[in-house]
Amino acid sequence: MRILGIDYGDARIGLALSDETGMIAGALPTYQSVSMRKDADYIAALALQHEAGRIVLGLPLNMDGTKGERALKTEAFGRVLGRITGLEVVYKDERLTTKAAERDLESAGVRRLKQKNLVDAVAATLILQSYLDKLRASVEVDL
Repeated sequence: MRILGIDYGDARIGLALSDETGMIAGALPTYQSVSMRKDADYIAALALQHEAGRIVLGLPLNMDGTKGERALKTEAFGRVLGRITGLEVVYKDERLTTKAAERDLESAGVRRLKQKNLVDAVAATLILQSYLDKLRASVEVDL
């Protein structure tokens, strides 16, 4: 089953997709946000196109683990997305993923101007890969 990963932002939405085995996350093109409903419709069509069976949505918790305004908005988006797609929406703590994505791009030698266009897709990939790794580890423990 393919899983769609999302780094939801006000201006841009980073997207990633797993392979069919659920082992590897790969970046998809970043989507420029329009409105919550249009964004959800676009992502629903993308999930259908790629035959995704689940959605992992990065949840931007505060550093102390509490939910702020951004996390509440993300959860609202997740509820809309779940209703439209009929898919399970799983929330994954995304604290510091954008910073990690920026560091990864810097270490790869990507210029600052290009980083802006790539950072959200890389963050979505990190969110999804972290979820896939945790999922795989829990299956291995059960064996």
